[in-house]
Amino acid sequence: MTMKAPGRRSRVAVIGVPMDLGSNLRGVDMGPSAIRIAGVVEQLRELGCRIKDFGNVAVPHASVVGIGSASMRYAEPIKMTCELLATAIESSLEDSHTPVVLGGDHSIAMGTLAGLARYGLSRKRKKRRRYGLLWVDAHADANTPRTTPSGNVHGMPLAVALGRGDKRFTELGGPAPMIDASSAVLLAVRDVDLGERDNLRKLGLRVITMREIDERGVFECTTEALDIVNAGTDGFHLSVDMDCLDPRLAPGVGTPVPGGLTVREAHLVMELVADSRQMVSCEFVEVNPVIDQRNMTAELAAGLIRSALGGKIL
Repeated sequence: MTMKAPGRRSRVAVIGVPMDLGSNLRGVDMGPSAIRIAGVVEQLRELGCRIKDFGNVAVPHASVVGIGSASMRYAEPIKMTCELLATAIESSLEDSHTPVVLGGDHSIAMGTLAGLARYGLSRKRKKRRRYGLLWVDAHADANTPRTTPSGNVHGMPLAVALGRGDKRFTELGGPAPMIDASSAVLLAVRDVDLGERDNLRKLGLRVITMREIDERGVFECTTEALDIVNAGTDGFHLSVDMDCLDPRLAPGVGTPVPGGLTVREAHLVMELVADSRQMVSCEFVEVNPVIDQRNMTAELAAGLIRSALGGKIL
C-alpha cells in the first residue's frame, strides 16, 4: 500500500549534483545517476508526488580545473557549482516544490543551504524565515581550512553552514550563518577529527553520537533532534551522508566507518522526519557506484528518500 506524501511535499523538485571535487576519491560524481537508476523518481511518483526533474547541475571535471589551495582543494569550481545549485534550490522553493538533491560529495550542502537561506531572506516576504538543520553523518564535516588534515572541502560544509570557514562559502547565502547553531543537530556521528572537536564546541550545536544512540535508542534521539530543529523555525533541511549507515550495509561510500546505523534505524529516522511534516528540503550524498556492490547503496538511498517523503509500510 502506498500513501501520498503530506502537504507541500506532494510537489518535489529532483536536482542532481554530480560533483566529486570536494572528495579525495573519484566516483561520487556518478551518485545521482546511480540513485536515479535505483528508481527514486518512480518511487516518489508512487507516493503521489508530482515531480519536476531539473536533471543535473553542471559540474567541471577534476581533470580540467586547478586544485588551488592545499587547505581547500578545488575551492573555486566548488563555489561555482554551489552557486548554480543555490539558484535551483531557491527557484524550487519559490515554486512551492520540496527540493530533493542527489549527490555528489557532501560539499554540495553549501549550495543547498545557501539557496534555502536566500529563500528565507527574500524581499518577497515581509518576515524572514528561519530554518533548522538535521545533519545525519558518520563524520562531523566541521573542519575549516585551518583545521583540515586533508584539504577536502566535503569535510567542511557543516562548519560553513553555521558560519565558520572561508567567506567565499559562508556568505553564499547572504550574511552568515546560513543556519543558527541552536537550530542544528548532528546525528549518528562516530568519526571526528581532532581539530573538529574544538570547532564543534565553539559552534555550539547539539551533537548526538552513535554511542548516545546505542544507549538511548534511535527513536528517542531522533525525536529530540526534531524538537530542536523545529523549535522556533519555519521547518528544517535534512542532510544525509550515506556513510551514516554501517558499511556492511552501505559499502558504496567514499569514507566508510564501522558501527553505523542499521537499515531499519535509518528508515526510522526518515519516517520520523516525514511524520514531523516540517522538512522543507533534503539531500542524500556520497553514493559512490565505483566501490558499491550491485548498486545496493544507491538503492538504500532511494528507499530512504521515499521514507523521508512519506513512504510507509502500511
